Amino acid sequence: MWEKLVPRERASKLHMDAPEGVNNRNVIMWMDHRAVDQVDRINKTKYCVLRYVGGVMSPEMQPPKLLWLKEKLRSICWEKAGHFFDLPDFLSWKATGATTRSLCTLVCKWTYSAQTGWDDCFWKQIGLEDLTVNNHSKIGNHVLSPGSRVGNGLTSVAAQELGLPKGIAVAVSLIDAHAGGLGVIGADLRGSNLPCENKPITSRLALICGTSSCHMAISKSPIFVPGVWGPYYSAMVPDLWLNEGGQSATGKLIEHVVKSHAALPELESKAKASGKNVYMYLNCHLESIKKCSAVGMLTEDLHVWPDFHGNRSPLADPTLKGMITGLALSNSIDDLAKLYLATIQAIALGTRHILETLQNAGHQINTLFMCGGLSKNLLFVQMHSDISGMPVVLAEEVESVLVGAAILGAYASGDFKSIQEAMEKMGKIGKIILPDLEQKRYYDNKYKVFLKLVDHQREYRTIMQNV
Repeated sequence: MWEKLVPRERASKLHMDAPEGVNNRNVIMWMDHRAVDQVDRINKTKYCVLRYVGGVMSPEMQPPKLLWLKEKLRSICWEKAGHFFDLPDFLSWKATGATTRSLCTLVCKWTYSAQTGWDDCFWKQIGLEDLTVNNHSKIGNHVLSPGSRVGNGLTSVAAQELGLPKGIAVAVSLIDAHAGGLGVIGADLRGSNLPCENKPITSRLALICGTSSCHMAISKSPIFVPGVWGPYYSAMVPDLWLNEGGQSATGKLIEHVVKSHAALPELESKAKASGKNVYMYLNCHLESIKKCSAVGMLTEDLHVWPDFHGNRSPLADPTLKGMITGLALSNSIDDLAKLYLATIQAIALGTRHILETLQNAGHQINTLFMCGGLSKNLLFVQMHSDISGMPVVLAEEVESVLVGAAILGAYASGDFKSIQEAMEKMGKIGKIILPDLEQKRYYDNKYKVFLKLVDHQREYRTIMQNV
């Protein structure tokens, strides 16, 4: 479930987010980048809380969105809202009537500190001092760790709507990607022969891949990583620090590239005739046109920079754009398949960029644990393994976000003594994908090109600023 900013009126339903002031929506999605001006002003303050978001705040976080609401929708939203929720906390409130907030949501998206709480000076400096009144009642003054029990459990109204018993335990939530990380990263690995077997759990990185991708790295001590969110204490795994890397568009980018290509009608027709979806068909088509044993080498002259929706990590620049070099004067299904492959490789190269940044800062990661919709695409998985040079472990249950939610519920209901015990017993590993090390030099060179692309984009921007 995607996190969203959900303002709620004190008594009745509040509708706030629509063009021309028409009140017919009441959420702001995580991927909304309208608050770029607001986040730029926040970042210019260089306030100390920014140290815990990689040094630069993203427009995907809540402070810039809240500032945007105050400046753009003051009368129809800001002044009417009694509470501002992340979606996980909104759902807990609907289920229990309690305004309890998750440590995960507040620490990861709102600048709350697990050690010191809210920093009132920060809110005042960015012009949101109104949020500090009444003991921060609008943004949360009762904060619990994920898996704790919320209030008195399910209310009678919620129980009737859900068909569940009144009073059943409701767990303090996690953000969707963090629940996915919880559901996959702690699985029992005995007998797997993976490099992380018999190593601390901190040697594993959880990679949750859907519309966007999140890279969850954990550590015993705080590690500050430029351009990567965190470190956040106990935001995913209790008593461990979390660094959260990410790519703002991955599944969405692949879909965009495929659906905007001239050969899409032909692809859809052939995929339907074969009984496959378009991505399975493209994977098979790439196998049929490869010129050697390695499909990846079809893109030797075709390169993509994947930041069509800005860079979340590790460059933390929402103004970056996508780039493609190596296009031919052709729009065949072969060209579409190669561009699709190059896009997947670019996403994997972005993961490598995040991994290297994490490792250079002090993380010691040797295995990727992947879940989410894109983990169903074995080409996507293999490219991540080949390009990172690491094994990729797939969860037995693809929907690991649901496993993570079940872990929280099982702990809240008392079925397990700790989150860690629930992780180990409920998380199960499935298929293991190993890297093709014979392609290492090829992908090392692709990575060099990948990094040059963003250097060139910045050079072009500098040239055009001199017009």
